[in-house]
Amino acid sequence: MGVPGELERGRESYARRAWTDAYIALSDADRAAPLGAEDLELLATSAYMLGRDDDCLGGLERAYHLHLDAGEALRAVRCAFWVGITLALRGEMGRASGWLGRAQRLVEREAEDCVERGYLLVPVMLRHEAVGDWEAAYATAADAVEIGERFGDADLLALTVHEQGCALIQQGRVEEGLGLLDEAMVAVIAGELSPIVTGIVYCSVIAGCQEVYALRRAQEWTAALTQWCEDQPDMVAFSGRCLVHRAEIMELHGTWREALEEARRARQRCEQGNNQSAAAQAFYRQGELHRLQGKFSAAEEAYRDASRYGCEPQPGMALLRLAQGKDDAAAAAIQRAVGETTDPLKRTRLLPAYVEIMLAVGDVEEARSACDELQEISAHYESPMLGAMVAHAHGAVDLAQGDARAALLALRRAWQVWQELEVPYEVARVRVLLGLACRALGDDDSAALELEAAHDAFARLGAVPDLARLESLIRRATSADAQRLTPRELEVLRLVAAGETNKAIATKLVLSERTVDRHVSNIFTKVGVTSRAAATAYAYKHELL
Repeated sequence: MGVPGELERGRESYARRAWTDAYIALSDADRAAPLGAEDLELLATSAYMLGRDDDCLGGLERAYHLHLDAGEALRAVRCAFWVGITLALRGEMGRASGWLGRAQRLVEREAEDCVERGYLLVPVMLRHEAVGDWEAAYATAADAVEIGERFGDADLLALTVHEQGCALIQQGRVEEGLGLLDEAMVAVIAGELSPIVTGIVYCSVIAGCQEVYALRRAQEWTAALTQWCEDQPDMVAFSGRCLVHRAEIMELHGTWREALEEARRARQRCEQGNNQSAAAQAFYRQGELHRLQGKFSAAEEAYRDASRYGCEPQPGMALLRLAQGKDDAAAAAIQRAVGETTDPLKRTRLLPAYVEIMLAVGDVEEARSACDELQEISAHYESPMLGAMVAHAHGAVDLAQGDARAALLALRRAWQVWQELEVPYEVARVRVLLGLACRALGDDDSAALELEAAHDAFARLGAVPDLARLESLIRRATSADAQRLTPRELEVLRLVAAGETNKAIATKLVLSERTVDRHVSNIFTKVGVTSRAAATAYAYKHELL
């Protein structure tokens, strides 16, 4: 069956993971003479990896019938299983159920035990996950793992071990769950799995790590996924989601320009492969990056596109409204999103923004309540990054309630973790709050150091809105500090503005030169200047002479 030359080229290209060449050669061979069932499966896989789902389904359906005609019922079951799973991932649940039912019927006719029974536990496990019954999902996955081990089926074992890990994570057994995800990834990295299962496990494991804020693991596995994708440059199926993961990690590490480019590439790949869910995430990442850089119109358009593709655009849209000065709209949006979200891990994505927005509108008690809930969730799903989010939120609320000492303790914990995780934007945000806490405690020198460090970080990142807010804060604080100059400091400032040296001022005011030096230093700190000329200009501007 098939033209020998084209067929051999197709098989050889498939072995090299040269998906376009494999698809073209196998398709040409099929047109010349219909392919056999095994070669149709190769063609279907090649089509899937190129994002051609319809061609994949067509090839698998033909292979299914050919296997049945040849009396190979269990081979037909495999084809029916993958047709059903592919349709389910596309949201075509009716057709998916029909094909999975066909597979189940064929397995039930088999007198002997077979590994295919384990594969047909996968949709059962997914149904348990869909309704949040994680204990049942884990138990079903465990049954499938036992079958996979007994038959030595690497694909089934990796699929179900990693699902066991996901189920444990959802039950709060995070370290155990992450350990199972790592175990599944060992088979992936070793190249033991088929192409489609490799991609599924890669993406699911990374998503699981990100869901519980296991940033270092997510980064490690994303780097491996990136290499896998780069080794198959014409692959479409998983490359878009890989780029989304890369964009999110780049954003966290402060390389925003590169992150935005990755998010754009991700969107194009996802649209090419008709992966609306991943495309929605790519649009959301674009919205976040535009918002952080102050490109509000572009951010709004990206959030709207994300929503159009089925992604909840919160908390990004609410934070955008806050940055635009539309506090009431921000509060309404984040309250709505939090109100309709029940899953604890999904709520952790919203609660930090909820705290920030509630503080902005002056509802400190509501912010405190949200902060306490975030802490309770964090205790259930422990991770350093989630702990930093809790400490950051607590510090902000403590500061708003006037407890600067408690705020400092919480903010120092957050700062340390953000530093260790190398997340510069969050480091800078914490340092702003640290500066305000130090100022509230009268430590103006430390406050100035923290605010200057935050200013420099925002400038490097291109965080235009944060930079503008910080500069406005410094100006307001400087103006207020000017009013706090002591009568003696005002005398010294007037003499500085008159051009007198510190030695001359000491003589005129009958003070030691060291005392005058200290007064001048305090004046510089309070009015936010670094030179005598700037202090003179400030004195004239504020009519202090």
